[in-house]
Amino acid sequence: MIGIYQESIEEIPCLHVINQKFAGKERPTVIYFHGFTSAKEQNLPIAYMLAEKGFRVLLPDALHHGERKMGLSDEERQLAFFEIVLKNISELNTIHNYLLEKKLLAEGALGIAGTSMGGITTSAALVKYPWVNAAAVMMGTPKLQEYARQLLQYVEGNGHSPFSKEDLDSLFQELAEIDLSVHMESLNDRPLMFWHGEKDKVVPFEHSHSFYQAVKPLYKNTDHLQFIGEKGREHKVSVPAMHSATEWFRRHLL
Repeated sequence: MIGIYQESIEEIPCLHVINQKFAGKERPTVIYFHGFTSAKEQNLPIAYMLAEKGFRVLLPDALHHGERKMGLSDEERQLAFFEIVLKNISELNTIHNYLLEKKLLAEGALGIAGTSMGGITTSAALVKYPWVNAAAVMMGTPKLQEYARQLLQYVEGNGHSPFSKEDLDSLFQELAEIDLSVHMESLNDRPLMFWHGEKDKVVPFEHSHSFYQAVKPLYKNTDHLQFIGEKGREHKVSVPAMHSATEWFRRHLL
């Protein structure tokens, strides 16, 4: 039977999804990050699929989301977008340490994935953490700085920037260090899957597709890299996409 448990890992509210027969045991694990304005509960369908295969799955709430929303307006949360991404990346390390301390993680079997903002988190985390063994980016972008510039243009559309030059310089310096499109060599042949709807108007399809084309020559094991574009699909992960990501992790971590 699949169990769903509420947990707090330090200050991070999480849902812990696992077949009860594996509770307390070292298991291949997937940490799945939700999208902007979403919450951990919305990724229970894919968590269930993964748990059915034998994975331990952790679904954290991002800063200013779900149980951590704390009354921010939509505009305030939008302006905090990259603060949230950076916090996700930091908290991934916290969750990883928790799994090791509690002896819940099978050696060499940690996967990360995410939807939209969670996919952006996933791409950046691959640069920072070599202990991530496999990943799936669901309609996220590996082109962190380029996407940040696009969001900034949108925010500044009314002719006024809410950010100082110093703030922006500091932000882009941080983003440059974890921009997967700049640090492609950090992948080191690790299994990486992209899924993206071809009609996505929120996170450009071309970001992930062009990155895939650019990074493909670096992969010695071609089975470790996959791109799935879904025709007619906008900014919403489909059920077939969830099955594809589940199968990806089954192939590479079980």
